[in-house]
Amino acid sequence: MQTDFFIDLLHHVKEFEHSDACKSNSTVDDFRVWMNDKKYADESPTKLFKNENHQVSFTENEICKQVLLLGRYSKLLIRKGLGDFPELANEEFTYLYRLKDEPFLTKILLIEKNGHEKQTGTQIIKRLLEAGFLEEKNDKDDKRSKRLNLTKKGEEIFHDSVSNVNLISKILSGKLNKVEKNEFLRILKKLNEFHYHIYVDYKNANINQISDFFQ
Repeated sequence: MQTDFFIDLLHHVKEFEHSDACKSNSTVDDFRVWMNDKKYADESPTKLFKNENHQVSFTENEICKQVLLLGRYSKLLIRKGLGDFPELANEEFTYLYRLKDEPFLTKILLIEKNGHEKQTGTQIIKRLLEAGFLEEKNDKDDKRSKRLNLTKKGEEIFHDSVSNVNLISKILSGKLNKVEKNEFLRILKKLNEFHYHIYVDYKNANINQISDFFQ
């Protein structure tokens, strides 16, 4: 390995030692995180927009990027965590857990509470019905509508998968402390309430119409 590599590494270590991120008990992992943050800042997509003379809002663009990344990371964790439950490893487990919390929902309500398009949600429900995890019964008040509930098999797979889902949730929450988790949850709920309103009431609106509503 070339000497220049070690010289360059020492320069980074020195820079880290003079940064706010360095503490008296800092570890190699802390240094790695600082390096990742530094690299990210150096390659921020905002630079690209500025170079192309586009006006952007850094904060909103960063929120968008971080939400998208977190969604992708969560999907990877779900696949790993539910590897022993292949029937649930995509979006199916959210439908199963929602019905456990709110039994006898209609198909449309179940799909809406999971934030899916009708076609996607219908396919998920179909797979769960075929797997024997759900059953559907006629609505007492509306004969044209059917309501869904967990079968005995669905109840069993729910209980079998709970510990895995809890572990996924714990890992996804990262190293946030209790106060940070509660504050993050509060903000996420506020943001999701806003988007649920758009999802339900602006289904056929284009992005400019949604933007007008936002203003």
